[in-house]
Amino acid sequence: MGRLIKIKKGLDIVMDSKPIESTIKDNSELFAISPDDFPGYTWKAAVKEGDSIIAGNGLFFAKENPEIALCAPVGGTVKEIKRGERRKIEYISVEKNESQCCAKYDDSLSPLQKISKAGLLAMMRQRPFDIVPQTDSIPVNIFVTAFDSAPLAGDILDNPLKEYLEAGLETLSKLTTGKVFLGIKYGSTITSDAAEVYEFSGPHPAGNTGTQMAAIVPVNKGETVWMLDALTACRIGKLIRTGDADYTSKVIINGSEVEHAYIADTYFGAKISSLIGNSVSAERSDLRIISGNVLTGVKVERESGFLRYPYRQITVIEEGDKNDEFMGWASLNPKRYSVSHAFPAFLRGLSKPFHFDARIKGGERAMIMSGEYDKVFPMDIYPEYLLKAIISKNIEKMEQRGIYEVAPEDFALAEFVDSSKLELQKIVREGLDYLRKETL
Repeated sequence: MGRLIKIKKGLDIVMDSKPIESTIKDNSELFAISPDDFPGYTWKAAVKEGDSIIAGNGLFFAKENPEIALCAPVGGTVKEIKRGERRKIEYISVEKNESQCCAKYDDSLSPLQKISKAGLLAMMRQRPFDIVPQTDSIPVNIFVTAFDSAPLAGDILDNPLKEYLEAGLETLSKLTTGKVFLGIKYGSTITSDAAEVYEFSGPHPAGNTGTQMAAIVPVNKGETVWMLDALTACRIGKLIRTGDADYTSKVIINGSEVEHAYIADTYFGAKISSLIGNSVSAERSDLRIISGNVLTGVKVERESGFLRYPYRQITVIEEGDKNDEFMGWASLNPKRYSVSHAFPAFLRGLSKPFHFDARIKGGERAMIMSGEYDKVFPMDIYPEYLLKAIISKNIEKMEQRGIYEVAPEDFALAEFVDSSKLELQKIVREGLDYLRKETL
């Protein structure tokens, strides 16, 4: 058992959903990787359309360090290099063939080189700046989370790869000058000799690595820490122990508009239309399909979209743009969710499932409600003051108010409860990018 840390600030959003009925094998034939999911480097295409590749071959390489790759999750043929404005690459897709061999990595390579070439370094994040780790800086600590507390998220380690967790943690311990910290859910039986184990109880975002880091050893200016989930640690362990990189993924398909919720066995970047299949009505145009959870996920299209990093969840909710509610914002509907006492929903409590749609129910305005964010923000930071420093691009105040400790996902709940309807995660992302550009 690890040391227990209780997270008191936060919010568990209980969504209307279906129980998981089964696990199915996904029959996707097309898979894609988007470089937008991996901030911190300039990604260049390593393949051409029509190339034959095997799983583990690099689709992208980092311009700043060609050893760092984003890899093909399956073997097959490069189908498309999709470009957008200014010829920016939006994704590279691969059409799978029946033979599934995987790239092998030379034993002469160091563990970090193997992890980089296999695309697993890109599955980790570095603070400050919330970017793919820079290999020229050694982390003072590494934080691994073994559970996900986001809405409708499943068990991260409900996966055959969990047998490689200890090997992965041992490998990570050799990449840091400090310690590896493993955050587990209160009551979990996970143990480790290679990491210091901490149990966490409390509401979301207790499962976020940023929350866990802030409660264990906060990062200071001039320091670097790495963060990842336990499943990535398992993949690292398998790579080091067997020489094989694993790009399989168990994806939860759920949400109020999913007719039959299930888990799909697939690979990174699977086609959305294949993943959701008949569990979501193809005739409905009023649906929001989200790759990820409702707080931090990315909106994707059913026919043209692909599963996005971190490749674990698809949530489907009602768009809500066709709803016509009596009295509009002044409605006293007891089924209308509210974290304050503005609507009667508080009388029934927030622990019962609510039906959510994608409407923000209001327009963007100035920060008019002081202290709103603090109620759901568990880190020892004043989020409102940090956000104002970011908006004003005041680097000195950003540093004083804790920008080196945060990532956009840390502000997801604050964005959810924000009566000003500001895009807080976007503001933080732009602030981190601006700070990095100006200070490095």
